[in-house]
Amino acid sequence: MGQRTVCFRGVDWLIGWDEATGSHCYYRNADFVISGDRIIFAGPGQYDGAADEVIPAHDMCIFPGLVDIHNHSGSMPTFRGVREDMGNPNFFFAGVYEGWGLFMPPAERRSFCTRAAICELLLSGVTTYVDMSYPYPGWVEAIAETGIRAYVSPLFDSAKIVARNDHELEYRWAPDGGEADYRKALDVLDVVASDSSGLLNPMVSPMTVDACTPELLRRAYNLALEKNWPYHLHAGMAVIEFHEMVRRTGLTSIQWLAEKQLLGPSTIIGHGAVLDHHSWVHWHTRKDIDILAESGASVSHCPVVLSRYGVTLESFGAYRRAGINIGIGTDCHPHNMLEEVREAAVLCRVAEQHMFSATTTDVFNAATIGGAKALMRNDIGRLAPGTLADFVVVDAQHPLMQPLYDPVRSLIFSAADRAVKDVYVGGRKLVENGQLVGIDHAAIAREVGVIQAAVAADMPNRDRKKRTAAEVSPLALPGR
Repeated sequence: MGQRTVCFRGVDWLIGWDEATGSHCYYRNADFVISGDRIIFAGPGQYDGAADEVIPAHDMCIFPGLVDIHNHSGSMPTFRGVREDMGNPNFFFAGVYEGWGLFMPPAERRSFCTRAAICELLLSGVTTYVDMSYPYPGWVEAIAETGIRAYVSPLFDSAKIVARNDHELEYRWAPDGGEADYRKALDVLDVVASDSSGLLNPMVSPMTVDACTPELLRRAYNLALEKNWPYHLHAGMAVIEFHEMVRRTGLTSIQWLAEKQLLGPSTIIGHGAVLDHHSWVHWHTRKDIDILAESGASVSHCPVVLSRYGVTLESFGAYRRAGINIGIGTDCHPHNMLEEVREAAVLCRVAEQHMFSATTTDVFNAATIGGAKALMRNDIGRLAPGTLADFVVVDAQHPLMQPLYDPVRSLIFSAADRAVKDVYVGGRKLVENGQLVGIDHAAIAREVGVIQAAVAADMPNRDRKKRTAAEVSPLALPGR
């Protein structure tokens, strides 16, 4: 059977691509045509070729699929209702070093968490995402069965960071420097690289700058360069990491990475928030932003997770003005890309006390072409002939989109995922009328609830203080 050509006729608002200016633009009452997994026409005006199917689209807005470049699907869904008010003041409120991890699902059950995260991503208009998880059985298969476009990014490190008490962390270094974990990651990357669907892609991801030896970081970076794969590393993630790297090396995380020549156009810095200019560190240098800009590295900005312990990027606008490419990620629940995009704009304006420090255009670009650039691609994140047919149909008549003066603003600041009608990846419809196609989201969510309940019941065996789950993460309201 040959490729089917489908024409969306007379799209009310089509976000096309203006090649002359290298930017998104609006086309009104324009046709949008896909053939197989590619776009062959994306306005302006009317398509005069043959089509196997013509869909009236006068009540539609068609957006490019969103590109999420930071996600940890294997763990985050079980943290829902747990981590929102959890943080240790002695660790600068971060919960990552102990609290959240106590609710980590067992490896053999993580596939349900991955499926749950992907369901939420698709429903919020994500068509490509980066999944950084420690490898577990069935991980790649769980991603593949959903049909989403994914960068599978197995995590590895040289040390586990453990809270010895309420005020002190310990780096427990593996005798082999992380070699065994690295080999496990390579096995997963080999499987992903051999995939012929075009939907699964490899990414190299040492976990954090402070938990990997320089030798492991260098080997991984060289592999990424050799294979032309993206390289993701958490750095500038937390105040403790900042001070630990200074204690160890005399340099900030970013300055040290630059000295070790680990920054370049293929590098994505996870979070990249707590740099030498950040108000939480009161440091004496102001180099880090310029170093990132000059290197060509990207930053994966995840505003929701940072905001939950009182931190934000200082700021999205300052990074952008310096010339740093920024993509958006969903580092925690809800895995709702549109909410992340909204918070990126709002928190930047608050941080700079300036309304125009981050415009709607800026954050929308970060969620589309910014993410694509970080992944070294120009065939996603935009709607143009020859690019992949990854797109989102938004209901132009949805009450939360009305009155419809500007669709991008209405979607980001008002309607969010509630107006997402259909989502296509490679021309295949994965969301129809706001419902996942062929995926029982409710059943998956119930299973994640079962997993969380079992983890909570086992909490005294997980916690160094033998606390119950209710003591580790007290409920928001007292029981009666």
